[in-house]
Amino acid sequence: LFLSDTLRAMMNVREPRPMEEETLRLQDEYLAGRAAEKGVVGLSDIPALGEGALAGSLSIWQGDITRLCTGAIVNAANSAMLGCFQPLHNCIDNCIHTYAGVQLRLKCSELMEAQGCEEPTGQAKITPAYNLPSKYVIHTVGPLVDEPLTPKHCDLLRSCYRSCLDIAAENGCGSIAFCCISTGVFHFPNQRAAEIAFETVKSYHRHSLKTIVFNVFLDKDRDIYQQLLEAQ
Repeated sequence: LFLSDTLRAMMNVREPRPMEEETLRLQDEYLAGRAAEKGVVGLSDIPALGEGALAGSLSIWQGDITRLCTGAIVNAANSAMLGCFQPLHNCIDNCIHTYAGVQLRLKCSELMEAQGCEEPTGQAKITPAYNLPSKYVIHTVGPLVDEPLTPKHCDLLRSCYRSCLDIAAENGCGSIAFCCISTGVFHFPNQRAAEIAFETVKSYHRHSLKTIVFNVFLDKDRDIYQQLLEAQ
């Protein structure tokens, strides 16, 4: 089902640079095989939730975001925007870059070189998804909470969600799957992060986005989002 540890570790530490065409073809074939074994999850496989104006537009799905076939999936990136270089690290940034293939890091490197500085917190960039089932990956840098939570942290997280929604709409994505931005290693409290995500999505009015999926990995995040939907 999964890449060998050796291959994945090599991909994790590889610097962004072009790959020979034949080697790239072999990588793509291998990743396509792994994707087929894991199984692709389409929107028709995810129950639509929500009531009133939100009816049918919101979904919760618990599992591996690299299996989702949506217009875009959201990657919780760091400010370098080059993916996680720590071998075999289980963060979402590492997983997305691993299963997208080495093309993703190279594309991100090109974007950052053109920008000339690190990515500001709260903004987003879009890239092709390469070997992932989704069409695009939207990379956003969430706030790092290494002190008591402040209104600025909350404003920056709102900006992450708005930036992702805007760039998805501008690129005709139709649907987007959000990870739990800034929770986990960035230490944003899960309950407040989910509240901000839900509030921001509810107030968004770009109707070209027909479906928004809250992708969760932990049971506690699934329960939080379900409670928010039930309370709307």
